[in-house]
Amino acid sequence: MAALLAACGGESSSDANEPSGTYRVQVTEASFPTEQRLGQTSLMQLGIKNSGRKTVPALTVTVTIAGKAGANSSLPFGVHDPQAGLALPDRPVWVLAETYPRLVGSSEPGGATTSNRKTFDFGPLKPGETTKAVWKLSAVKAGHFTLMYRVDAGLSGSAKAETGKNGIVPGGSFVTEITQELPETEVTDSGEIVEIPPKKNGNGGGGE
Repeated sequence: MAALLAACGGESSSDANEPSGTYRVQVTEASFPTEQRLGQTSLMQLGIKNSGRKTVPALTVTVTIAGKAGANSSLPFGVHDPQAGLALPDRPVWVLAETYPRLVGSSEPGGATTSNRKTFDFGPLKPGETTKAVWKLSAVKAGHFTLMYRVDAGLSGSAKAETGKNGIVPGGSFVTEITQELPETEVTDSGEIVEIPPKKNGNGGGGE
């Protein structure tokens, strides 16, 4: 998983002066539903802590779908269709809602986009601090998928994140099954797909 995600990492010329070194980072919590339906909107949440003594220069999260189709896609939540001649060979598995990712409890975007569409930059993280980020995702392709994430300490590759002295890069994966059972949905003004709650059948309770 680390090798596949490393191939997806991006580098920006604006980060040439990024401090080098190793930074202790731990994933304190991670959640994403293992069973979803087409059109269903779900939350992917990550809690990340700076467990070291130095400020992390730029806490980043890189996301990709496991396998060749995911690795070859420029989309963090999509796959690449190898069929020749396609105008848009990258196909989303999940659509990321507008203004996401966010930090938990905030109404503002909390993960800046980078030169690599798969990498989200959450900025510096001080020693001992924990940040919690959430991605709001709508499933648009049925199938069995493994969504992988890796946490880094910078954008240029000079600052590296490790869980401890063992040199393990913090990260993980979610195994999710998306079924074709379609709920009733609508598209909001921001382009987000939301599920319409089923109508409740009630009786008037009155008599004539």
